[in-house]
Amino acid sequence: LFPEMAISLWKNLLQTTKGRILQQRGVSLYNGAHGYEEEFIKKKLQQFAGGSVNLSKENNGIGILTLNNPKLMNAFTGTMMLELQERVTELENWKDGKGLIVYGAGNTFCSGSDLNAVKAISNSQDGMNMCMFMQNTLTRLMRLPLISVALVQGKAVGGGAELTTACDFRLMTPGSEIRFVHKHMGLVPGWGGAARLVQIVGSRAALQLLSGAARVDPERALRLGLSEETLSSSDETKALEEARAWLSQYTEGPDSVIRAVKKVVTAGRELPLEAALRTEKDIFGTVWGGPANLQALAKRPKHK
Repeated sequence: LFPEMAISLWKNLLQTTKGRILQQRGVSLYNGAHGYEEEFIKKKLQQFAGGSVNLSKENNGIGILTLNNPKLMNAFTGTMMLELQERVTELENWKDGKGLIVYGAGNTFCSGSDLNAVKAISNSQDGMNMCMFMQNTLTRLMRLPLISVALVQGKAVGGGAELTTACDFRLMTPGSEIRFVHKHMGLVPGWGGAARLVQIVGSRAALQLLSGAARVDPERALRLGLSEETLSSSDETKALEEARAWLSQYTEGPDSVIRAVKKVVTAGRELPLEAALRTEKDIFGTVWGGPANLQALAKRPKHK
């Protein structure tokens, strides 16, 4: 009877803990209380069509998210912004996912927003709504329980540079660049790129990159800690293969464990210490005594 009781207690704990952790996912930063009108901005964005955001999910638990609008260097049209939100929802519901590669079609990453859409929504209320829409989506992307990497080929400019910061890691190919050109547009980042950049490189480097609108080549990105590695090939297929191999060293293992690792790191980054510790305890409870844990214990009976 006793082992059965223990198992049922563990299952109950698992359910309540899962519920608590799930509540943190898919939660948006902005809602009506912030003056955010989601349906209104979606209707506006719908008018600016072109390009697509594609997602393929591979058996090894790695997803490939592709920005596909090569004739505009993968600039985000209105419908691409809407599709990005849909793809993020899809990834939130992907229970077997472990990793994600974000990249752009046609050997370049992303040149920011499609200027046609930007000009058409240049009044301040539309701009603020678009800003809140994209911040919501990119924050959800960052909080996914997947280990994500931006594969930067060619240019990642403006909103494209901001998108790279919503991933856990960045890999660059020879000759590529990341550039926060917002100053030249009379703007600052609005998709959360400045806040995330400060977390990645620190406030001094972030201030230099934003106020100087400097081109960051792979060498400088490595020095700043903005990039993890410069890949050897600029060829799209080869670079994607290299990115897959690089990511696989972090996604090897049971999905429950890899996802739990990402969740505890997200909690540690975003929550005050006590809340982060409690969240870590909850997540620990979902893997302790779980299949991967029991298997590992069975394999290693002795301390060496």
